[in-house]
Amino acid sequence: MGRAATYNLADLFESVVDAVGERVAVVAGGRRLTYTELDGRANRLAHHLEANGVGSGDHVGLHLRNGTEYLEAMLAAFKLRAVPVNINYRYVARELEHLYASMSLIALVVHRGFAADAAAAARQVSGLDHVVVVDDGSDVEAPEGWRAYEEVLASASSGRGFASRSPNDHYIACTGGTTGLPKGVVWRHEDIFFAALGGGDATRMVGPIASPGELVERISEQPLVIVVTPPLMHVSAHWTALGALLGGGRVVLTGGGSFDPAGCWELVVAEGANVIVVVGNAMAGPLVDHYVEHPVDASRLFAIGSGGAVLSPAVKRRIGAALPNVLVLDGFGSTETGVAGTAAGVADAGAGGAAFGVDDTTAVLDDDLRPVPRGSQVVGRLARRGRIPLGYYGDPEKTAATFVEVDGTRWSLPGDMATVDADGRVHLLGRGSASINTGGEKVFPEEVESAVMALDGVADVLVVGVPDDRWGERVVAVVQWRPGGEVALEALQAQVRRDLAGYKVPRQVVAVEAVHRAPNAKPDYAWARAQAVAAAPPADP
Repeated sequence: MGRAATYNLADLFESVVDAVGERVAVVAGGRRLTYTELDGRANRLAHHLEANGVGSGDHVGLHLRNGTEYLEAMLAAFKLRAVPVNINYRYVARELEHLYASMSLIALVVHRGFAADAAAAARQVSGLDHVVVVDDGSDVEAPEGWRAYEEVLASASSGRGFASRSPNDHYIACTGGTTGLPKGVVWRHEDIFFAALGGGDATRMVGPIASPGELVERISEQPLVIVVTPPLMHVSAHWTALGALLGGGRVVLTGGGSFDPAGCWELVVAEGANVIVVVGNAMAGPLVDHYVEHPVDASRLFAIGSGGAVLSPAVKRRIGAALPNVLVLDGFGSTETGVAGTAAGVADAGAGGAAFGVDDTTAVLDDDLRPVPRGSQVVGRLARRGRIPLGYYGDPEKTAATFVEVDGTRWSLPGDMATVDADGRVHLLGRGSASINTGGEKVFPEEVESAVMALDGVADVLVVGVPDDRWGERVVAVVQWRPGGEVALEALQAQVRRDLAGYKVPRQVVAVEAVHRAPNAKPDYAWARAQAVAAAPPADP
């Protein structure tokens, strides 16, 4: 049984392959791959990329929907000490051109359906010399010289034979497309392994491993089966997938496009899934609603995990009522911090959402970068120390602003605002950049959204601030109602007032057919603000 010698992600993965090679590792569409098969396909792609000039430190773009190819390409890059770069396939031309160029891509793996956009972006990058195209059934014509994915795999060796690697090799995750042009967060392999991939503890119940060789000793005789619903281009999805693979589990991927609750439950039944991973209310709400209307055999399911967006108390209670034996795990963190805290259970933690348990690497810092007193209700910035990123790729200015040193301790400050309970638990309020200033008071959209979601008739909501002559900004709720669930503004306001101060109560409701979110369920506040501004303002009370 092979044992990893370092905390390099490729070394760790190969040690798992050597231990449980015949287990099913990934299921996607009509393809099922064992660990040995997944390793072999990743080796083939790695050898092909190496033969075409890709080596240590080089950046390889992954412009892909969900599929085994995404994980194969990530692992192939790691094997070469190269760096896979996640590409958001919903980006428009300007964002893609910026991302391709700013990330210094020299190779690309892309689905055929994205070939036109990818070709336009690639033309702006002088060093991007090699592209491999994954067939997805579309009729988009790929440019001359681009190679077919399955053909290059067929012509390369499935063996390993790669150079030795280092725990200092780089991992990059791109983020920030909703608040500005995308940027790449750079981590060391060893740090991301412990900060976001579980540190060898797939269930996050035992604790991290103490040495690389211990990883295979943690592999359970019964593999954990996880349905991953978000797109792998989002960190919460590929962190979950990589963490599961490093624990000898089975990763079950949903298809591309919009979230399909029915398809998700079909996978739960077919694979005997133990865990479903979603992103906030936008996925968890429709998932539980579909189960209530169309129950299935979910007897092997013991947890629904969420991260990356608000999972409100109201939606947690709906999950608890429908699936009383299923644990709800609500995690928080960011690309710049890794997984920073968790909350378990469905109990109402107040309108602001869950109170997250954190360890001593996470704190809330005031304007002077000092920890806020427990129970003070002082709003500060969430911060994490210890295993954190090296910085933003090619952007020393943003790196200096986000990663700061205080009394010899280096902190990551991604922009989340929070308070600390008397017992040390953290309440997240939202990103400072999204806060609303109304009459001199700050309102954080996420806590208002959690309060609004407590109304039975609300399917989804985003809260924004729009210009107001009297208050500077007024709070507006952009609501997607359930069929027949619409209520008057006064009823919505009364609900919010039960939990929040009066200045946080929405002064206007704008009804929309569907709330816009990114494929990873992240809120599109720019779209919501445009809807609110376009709506006629009510008379000032």
